[in-house]
Amino acid sequence: MKQLTIIGASGHGKVVADIALKSGYDSMVFLDDDERIQTCGCYQVIGKSSLAERTGNDVFVAIGNATIRQKIHEKLEKIGITVPVLIHPNAVIAEDTVIGEGTIVMAGAVVNPGSTIGKGCIINTCSSVDHDCQIGDYVHISIGAHLAGTVILGKNTWVGAGATISNNIEITSCCMIGAGAVVINDIIEKGTYVGVPARKIDIE
Repeated sequence: MKQLTIIGASGHGKVVADIALKSGYDSMVFLDDDERIQTCGCYQVIGKSSLAERTGNDVFVAIGNATIRQKIHEKLEKIGITVPVLIHPNAVIAEDTVIGEGTIVMAGAVVNPGSTIGKGCIINTCSSVDHDCQIGDYVHISIGAHLAGTVILGKNTWVGAGATISNNIEITSCCMIGAGAVVINDIIEKGTYVGVPARKIDIE
């Protein structure tokens, strides 16, 4: 039996479990540091994330916050735990795509030729990454967001639902691109960008 331990008993975790079942895992258990959470969908939460090594399973980090996801992922790497790549069978992935461990590609997503996707990324439902893009580690491309060709995204950047990034754009690390934003110029300063065209805003 091929079993997966999922860290993060949330809605995102439910989607991860569904894709894992469709990717060859037979069953799932969940870990979560919030002791009030006992189940995730039809699955049992058996303890805190510190138990990951003791389960003896492959482990996937189903946490939306990139900083936390990175911290846990790097700890798992250090102790030699297998962190798989999960790809929904209805995603379209070019044969030459390179995908780092711990990344999930959800239903309806498209990744076109020549693209590289880093570790611990979320390529969410019906999003698209066109040709020759470079996606840094722990990036989240949200539902329905679209990257045109030859886009570079720095690590820990979040692209909001329905956002569009024009071709040949480079975005630095640790940015938040708001839902529905349209990025037509390079972004060289980390921060939050919203609107059409996208502009930086101050967050108090």
